[in-house]
Amino acid sequence: MSFLDPYFFTMGMWSIGAGALGAAALALLLANTDVFLSKPQKAALEYLEDIDLKTLENEPRTLKAKELWEKNGAVIMAVRRPGCFLCREEVSDLSSLKPKLDELGVPLYAVVKEHIKNEVKDFQPYFKGEIFLYEKKKFYGPQRRKMMFMGFIRLGVWYNFFRAWNGGFSGNLEGEGFVLGGVFVVGSGKQGILLEHPEKEFGDKVNLLSVLEAAKMIKPQTLASEKK
Repeated sequence: MSFLDPYFFTMGMWSIGAGALGAAALALLLANTDVFLSKPQKAALEYLEDIDLKTLENEPRTLKAKELWEKNGAVIMAVRRPGCFLCREEVSDLSSLKPKLDELGVPLYAVVKEHIKNEVKDFQPYFKGEIFLYEKKKFYGPQRRKMMFMGFIRLGVWYNFFRAWNGGFSGNLEGEGFVLGGVFVVGSGKQGILLEHPEKEFGDKVNLLSVLEAAKMIKPQTLASEKK
C-alpha cells in the first residue's frame, strides 16, 4: 500500500485527529481535578499578626494586623479582586452574617492587595465591614497561590460564574485577579486561627455556617481596666 493512497492518508489524518481530541479530553479532565491546583500552606498566627495593614482613610494610618482580633477575634476576608463579581458575591454573603457576628461581638474585616481607581469605593456597598490595604499579599497565604487561565476551563468556575450572574452581581476586569484569596476566623489574643478557607478556584466561597460556628468559639479578651 502506498503512503499516497487516499485511504491510508484518510486513516492517518483520522488517527491524528482522534489523538488530538483524546489529548484535549484528557487535559480537560485533569484541569477539572485538583491535580494542578496550587497547594495551600496553612498560615500560623505568628505569620499574620505582625503584618502592617493600612487604613483607606484620606490620611491613612498603619497598624499591626493583630490589632484587628486582639480583643474580640475577627472574621477577615482576603479579597482576590474588588472589581470581581465573584468576590462581590462572597463578601455580600459574609455581610449577611454581620447581625449575628455583632451579637457575638466579633468584627468583620476585608483586606485588599491594591487600591486603584474607584475599585474599593465601588466594592464597599457589598461589604458591611472595614477594609484594609496590604500590598505585599502575605494575607493571601504563606505560599502564594495563583489560578491562571486554567480557571476558565474548570466546570466549577463556570458554575460559580452563572451562580453569581443569576444572583445579580456584576463587576469589571480592573486589577490583578490571579492571586487567590481566602477567609480567616481568628480568635482573640493568642487563641489562634479557628478557621482558614483558602480559595481553591475563582468563586470558591467559604461555608457560612462554618464561619459562624468558628466565630462562636472565640473567647473575647477582658481588658485589665474592666477586671477591676
